[in-house]
Amino acid sequence: MDYEARILTLSDNAVTVQFGETIDPEINLRVQLAYKMINASGIRGIIELVPTYRSLSVYYDPAELSLSALKAEIEPLIKDIKAAADERGELIRIPVAYGGKYGEDLSRVAGLNGLSEQEVISIHTEPEYPIYMLGFLPGFCYLGGMDKRIAAPRLATPRVKIAAGSVGIAGSQTGIYPIDSPGGWQLIGRTPKKLYDPNREKPILLEAGMRIKFYSIDEEEFLRISRLEGGDEP
Repeated sequence: MDYEARILTLSDNAVTVQFGETIDPEINLRVQLAYKMINASGIRGIIELVPTYRSLSVYYDPAELSLSALKAEIEPLIKDIKAAADERGELIRIPVAYGGKYGEDLSRVAGLNGLSEQEVISIHTEPEYPIYMLGFLPGFCYLGGMDKRIAAPRLATPRVKIAAGSVGIAGSQTGIYPIDSPGGWQLIGRTPKKLYDPNREKPILLEAGMRIKFYSIDEEEFLRISRLEGGDEP
């Protein structure tokens, strides 16, 4: 497959480097590599880089950097990006207490797919999920790689409040709510890890390009980790 990048004008102070038209792990890997290379380049005038599923938006200051100059700077960086395409991001292990008060929709997800609750847990903890991008909420990760055997539709009526750390399924995608939030995903568990903490030096724990591996814990371990994280009792 041809993954040749195209630089498209997004606005008078931004361009988008597009690597493909679909959601694809190889395409997203090139997005993440481009992000790292441009971020490390120190090009004067670049304000912000925003990676998505299949593209990288580059925001710049036109007073410091013209469009033609920006293109001239980034084109050599993305030209040979295939050479490093076998790189993979850091793997982060995320503990999850599944079912019960931590994941009240686990039984529903199991029933919809003709599985036991334990089978859903086993399937959910098997893959390494690439983080394609962040959005929606501070630290909310859009993950790839979920097994379609545990896919489930969104709730017909969204909940008014979902606890921070809740792990949910919507369609064929899984994710973690980083803060308390309304939402309509089917909740199968909760992690005691704080994905977002404004008091940390680095408020957002995870980054696009990393990988997540979920693993199952019991309530005792959930409470122990929660105390270490400075979280509230569930």
